[in-house]
Amino acid sequence: MIPRYSRPQMRALFEDVARYQAWLVVELMVCAAMERRGEVPSGVAARVRARAKVDPKRVDELEATLRHDVIAFLTAVTESAGEEARHLHKGMTSSDLVDTALGMTLARASDLLLAEVSGLREAVRALALKHKETIMVGRTHGIHAEPITFGLKVLVWYEELGRALERLARAREGIAVGKLSGAVGTHAHLSPELEEEVLASLGLRPEPAATQVVQRDRHAAFIGALALVASSCEKIAVELRHLARTEVREVQEEFGAGQKGSSAMPHKRNPWRLENVSGLARVLRGYAASALENQALWHERDISNSSVERVIFPDACVTLDFMLHRLAGLVETLVVFPERMRENLEMTRGLAFSGALLLALAAKNLTREDAYARVQKHAMDTWDHGGDFRERVLGDAEITRLLAKEEIERAFSLDEALRHVDAIFERTLALAASEEESS
Repeated sequence: MIPRYSRPQMRALFEDVARYQAWLVVELMVCAAMERRGEVPSGVAARVRARAKVDPKRVDELEATLRHDVIAFLTAVTESAGEEARHLHKGMTSSDLVDTALGMTLARASDLLLAEVSGLREAVRALALKHKETIMVGRTHGIHAEPITFGLKVLVWYEELGRALERLARAREGIAVGKLSGAVGTHAHLSPELEEEVLASLGLRPEPAATQVVQRDRHAAFIGALALVASSCEKIAVELRHLARTEVREVQEEFGAGQKGSSAMPHKRNPWRLENVSGLARVLRGYAASALENQALWHERDISNSSVERVIFPDACVTLDFMLHRLAGLVETLVVFPERMRENLEMTRGLAFSGALLLALAAKNLTREDAYARVQKHAMDTWDHGGDFRERVLGDAEITRLLAKEEIERAFSLDEALRHVDAIFERTLALAASEEESS
């Protein structure tokens, strides 16, 4: 199953013609290795390679009668390559072919996804640096907390996407595995040495101990890694969707000339593409659950995993590819409203500095409970009755007896609150550069 929104390069990996070409490559590599051992007449692999043509329509026609896709494929190859094609598939079971080719395909898909994650991360890095000093209010529980910068918020995403790259790279290593060990993994007909030789030529490692199949914990880890990347994408999308709400309006998804947001309300500018990202992340997490269910097979294998994997592997890879490409574009074209961010910070009339004031008072030998009570009283009055928190504090003789005006001003200083932002950027970017050099 290939979604209609998939992009060409990723989609091509999972089309029938690519799948059959991968199967043919595996068969020919095994045949060539057997030639080198004198188990197949010399030149067979080259002659079959030159003549073999795999027509997906013909395979479908044959499968309709044979009801076995690998046998249909081999029959179609024989029709085009001639009787020497009988030397293909010697000593192999269907899963030797299918799982090895699948390892090749998922490794290539991983490379495309790694490139897309890197592209998104670079877009996020550029946005973080651009807005390193764009002041806004931080929020916890959806309520104003303390001042931050928009760049610092975005830098957190950059750091998380670095971990996404690491997870995806590990998942690629875990999935770039094949097997040529036969019907129950005993190497009854093909030696471990031949397996290692062939798989190395395909860029794969052998499953050290296999049943009829490559073990499905590898595939569950792979889809799980994709789901984690998708969830990181959703985290970014959800935050931007919140910031785009009319009541907040600190950012806006790019809105093109001639674009329409609603069939009923001409004023609408909806973050619909960010909502796409959120929705598709749910699909990926569902596929992760399906991959986990595929781990437990009867004895040396059953086929209950096969129907699931025909859906989840192509769909998960092309869906995440689409999500990453879309989100990178949204980050690159994001409209940011710094003035609105400043307005929202000032909306609560100084309450964002209550924590700094609490610490300043506690440093004057007050108990923390007494300091908290003094600050909270003025904070709650500001919440409930309006006015300015800072002015209330300056008008409190008990507080001004303990704190000089300069100390109060320092507690309400944005420069003081954000004095370590540069250091956070330097540490994060330096760590990322170090990890890239060592990888």
